[in-house]
Amino acid sequence: MLLGLVLSGSSNSIRTSVESVVGTGLVPVVVAYVLTIATLSELLHLPFAFYQGVILERRYGLSRETTGRWLADHIKAAAIVLACLTAAGLIVTMLLRSTPTHWWIFASIGVAAMLVLLARFAPVLLLPLFYDMRPLEREELRAKLIALAAKAGTPVLGVFEWRLGDRTTRANAALVGIGRTRRILVSDTLLDAHSDQEIETVFAHELAHHVYGDIWSALALEAALITLGCYAADYVLATFAVSVGLDGKADIAGLPLVVLAGGAVSLVLRPLTNALSRAHERRADRYALETTRNSAAFISAMKRLAATNRAEERPSRFVELLFHSHPTTAARIEAAKAWDQRAT
Repeated sequence: MLLGLVLSGSSNSIRTSVESVVGTGLVPVVVAYVLTIATLSELLHLPFAFYQGVILERRYGLSRETTGRWLADHIKAAAIVLACLTAAGLIVTMLLRSTPTHWWIFASIGVAAMLVLLARFAPVLLLPLFYDMRPLEREELRAKLIALAAKAGTPVLGVFEWRLGDRTTRANAALVGIGRTRRILVSDTLLDAHSDQEIETVFAHELAHHVYGDIWSALALEAALITLGCYAADYVLATFAVSVGLDGKADIAGLPLVVLAGGAVSLVLRPLTNALSRAHERRADRYALETTRNSAAFISAMKRLAATNRAEERPSRFVELLFHSHPTTAARIEAAKAWDQRAT
């Protein structure tokens, strides 16, 4: 009811604000401002990204790509992010001018909708920009994976070989997309180093996230965090805009405050979101074990993945709580052994 009143009461003011922003020539100003801030941020971030994505990956034998290819992909991804940030900057500016009291509600709804669209269309629009994917030619394995998906009531478009081997030694598998874009991806590095039974257990784990609706719960959690972040940004703008020299909430110079306030909320709540993610991953492991009834394959797959991806099997509890979205490899193996004892 309240949201309906807000939506109906603000529609005319939003339309007026859009006309005002476009008519006064504010669009190029906002675009230039966002581009400048984003470019400066990217220049500061680039050395760290290069160190992490190139130097460290090569040091541990994980990277196979040239510096030029890494840079081309990085620029491509930065361009996509920049386009999204520019659109977000324009939308937030118009919302702040049209409905300064409730702008954060509309912004949250817009971002949540964008997340759903990305989850649905990223496999067909974004992933092909970076990776080569082709139908899996191993017919027996393809049939087994499709059968697992069908048994779980999760129809898929197909099974695709995800070409990672020319870039990295890391192995991975995923079930991506929503509805008609849902497809199974199995990296060529996983196909080369793992048996069909191991790949089945890895896929069964990924399948569990769709069976239990983890994709939607993750989107809901992200939407909640974005809403809290936008509300925090609104509070910061209302409290500090004048004191830091801004000309009210709608001053485009305040956009960095919006980003910082939203980022602070996400950072503070990161341990909580990681804990929820680890719970989902443990449940997905159990589903994989119960579906395949093959704890030996699951355990060997976890060991191979840890070795291939250079994962730390037993990080400190502090590091796990703060940074890990998955249980440790050691914990997953111990849980599989415990399940095997109960099953027998």
